[in-house]
Amino acid sequence: MQARHLYFEASVMIIGLINLGHALEQRARQRSSKALERLLDLTPAQARVITDDGESLIPVSAVQPGMTVRLATGDRVPVDGKIQEGEAWLDEAMLTGEAVPQSKTAGDMLYAGTLLQDGAVRFVASATGNHTTLSRIIQLVRQAQSSKPDVGRLADRISSIFVPVVVAIALLSGLIWYLFGPQPQIAYTLVIATTVLIIACPCALGLATPMSIIAGVGRAAELGVLVRDADALQRASKIDTIVFDKTGTLTTGSPQVSEVVAWHNRDRRSILHIAAALEQSSNHPLAKAIVAESGNAKQPDVEQFRTIRGKGVSGTLNSRDVVLGNVALMNDQGIDCQPALNDIDRLTQQGATPVLLAEEGQLIGLIALRDTLRTESRNALQRLHQDGFRLIMLTGDHENTAHAIAAEAGIDDVIAGVLPEGKADAIARLQQQGRKVAMVGDGINDAPALAQADVGIAMGGGSDVAVETAAITLMRADLNSIADALAMSSATMKNIRQNLFGAFIYNSVGIPVAAGVLYPLTGTLLSPIVAGAAMALSSITVVSNANRLLRYHPPRRQ
Repeated sequence: MQARHLYFEASVMIIGLINLGHALEQRARQRSSKALERLLDLTPAQARVITDDGESLIPVSAVQPGMTVRLATGDRVPVDGKIQEGEAWLDEAMLTGEAVPQSKTAGDMLYAGTLLQDGAVRFVASATGNHTTLSRIIQLVRQAQSSKPDVGRLADRISSIFVPVVVAIALLSGLIWYLFGPQPQIAYTLVIATTVLIIACPCALGLATPMSIIAGVGRAAELGVLVRDADALQRASKIDTIVFDKTGTLTTGSPQVSEVVAWHNRDRRSILHIAAALEQSSNHPLAKAIVAESGNAKQPDVEQFRTIRGKGVSGTLNSRDVVLGNVALMNDQGIDCQPALNDIDRLTQQGATPVLLAEEGQLIGLIALRDTLRTESRNALQRLHQDGFRLIMLTGDHENTAHAIAAEAGIDDVIAGVLPEGKADAIARLQQQGRKVAMVGDGINDAPALAQADVGIAMGGGSDVAVETAAITLMRADLNSIADALAMSSATMKNIRQNLFGAFIYNSVGIPVAAGVLYPLTGTLLSPIVAGAAMALSSITVVSNANRLLRYHPPRRQ
């Protein structure tokens, strides 16, 4: 090797290769941010606002809460609001990850960025600007993508030590070649020192964690899973126990009629008709369930209607005295409940609430009401079982009701009769047993337990307090999202480890070769040009591996 080989052509090639690597790397990094860019592009520039003077197009930034906005087929919703008039089908995939369009009618909420596929509505704006659900999602994604898990901070600490060590290795290698290398020593010294510095540039090490986080959090957002920060991803990847709140999480959160028993030549329809007439003006959840089951038809007026606190209602319907309520009310009225006792015991064991109906002092029917499981609960919990998680239900409900729901859903253990303030203590006891616990809930009373758990997971339709407390928020009320979130966290952490391992292996092999350890055996040295290409390739490899997360699909086991 001669000194003339170290002139401008080598410098130009090295700089060119490094710049090419950076350009390719930047292009690959931009792909990782596409999920966020797609969210940013969803809000339309203008809104069609209705005022006393008619209809006009105004910038979305000028829309204020309380304004009435009109939407037609093909429009994107400009701000959050509640439908005032009309019916429509909306594509909410950007918000919830749910591909099936959702039917919306008067009283339902609309969210900025969703697409109206069919129909037309008027809605009243309730949240605008940075206060819309979409804006909050974007802020959360940005915050999470810029955060680092513990493993990422470890990489930073290693890099802070790695850089001065590499400089020392470069100087030491150059000195050895200067003292013991062939002629011309200066040329060899410069080649070796330069090559070591180029190949050991810790770009791949620095990119390993943030690129995986950016891609993983972005992909999770597309699946309808919002991650608060990178630490939540790391903690979620270690979870072995999942604790569920019952009401509104495993169940729909609203009671439904599960069974009707009739006596004395009555049928289901007539029992529901009489019960609905008594309950038609009540706002109690059980009353609403009975009225809904009867078909919400106009019921005859009840005379002498009376509410008996904690027991039921009574009145006169078609000149006949009717009573609807629990066993205590029937006993107060002197009505014989003997024919219903077996059914009451059976239904209570199943977790249902029996409501008795009597007419003219005679028991004629029983209506069983129950907070039913979500349609996807069994399949989602079975999927989590197959993934190796221990499943526990934590609820304030009665033991019988809790065990009935747990048996139906396929839950391993039940912790029942727990007051809201005791839920966090129950989570702490599980953690003391060495378990890594995720808590899934939706109510204000779940917030302490969500905060206590290693990872709090809030159902997106839950209370604001629960969502704010949780580390992960599910934007669609589907328990399959829990498995998606945990699978995404494991995939992201696995990707980070792959990147870090690849970067360490690259440097462990590359630095000795660049220092010339192969020269005594083969008589060859690594060219600075090849070192520059290898450094660029290592960064591109790390970024490309991270981008595989953008195509990740959580496994769906049967």
